[in-house]
Amino acid sequence: MSNPKVKINSIVNLSNDWYTLDKINFDYQTNNGTWQTQSRESYDRGDGAAILLYNSIKKTVILTKQFRMPSYLNANNDGMMIEVCAGLLDKNDPITCIIKEAEEETGYKISNPKKVLELYSTPGAVTEKIHYFIAEYNNDLKVSNGGGLEEEHEEIEVMELPFSKALKMISSGEICDAKTIILLQYAQIHKLI
Repeated sequence: MSNPKVKINSIVNLSNDWYTLDKINFDYQTNNGTWQTQSRESYDRGDGAAILLYNSIKKTVILTKQFRMPSYLNANNDGMMIEVCAGLLDKNDPITCIIKEAEEETGYKISNPKKVLELYSTPGAVTEKIHYFIAEYNNDLKVSNGGGLEEEHEEIEVMELPFSKALKMISSGEICDAKTIILLQYAQIHKLI
């Protein structure tokens, strides 16, 4: 943190249950040189990684479907979300994380994911940065049924979909997860499939 226009006055922890919610009081120097005192809340849940598994021969992608409580609370009628495989880094580097998550969630054991992006998801309120990956899959890489870890209370449905159908599911609203749309559009723009 080296911005001379920002002076942090205080950080007060509001919650430290599952993740951390802090209230930050700071002074910010505007473009005309005056200083304003501002206050913001910042939610720290750690950084994450996401991956699009695709098969360029079959023209398919692997997605997951699971219940997401925050979406349920915000007008997602059944709370189910269709997403790319993803997870929190949990002290791992992004590549180690995404290899582990791909196997746990989808049942595919990948070895050479390619990092394509690194983005802040909601920089106005959440510290999280997501590392975006892609990797080709084939049937030889399938080592289990996936579905997530029982001890993490995961109940994940693995979906193999035609790439063209996944793209249509964005327009229909069936896929409304930002990281999934970003990676599907990345695949489309770069003609991976």
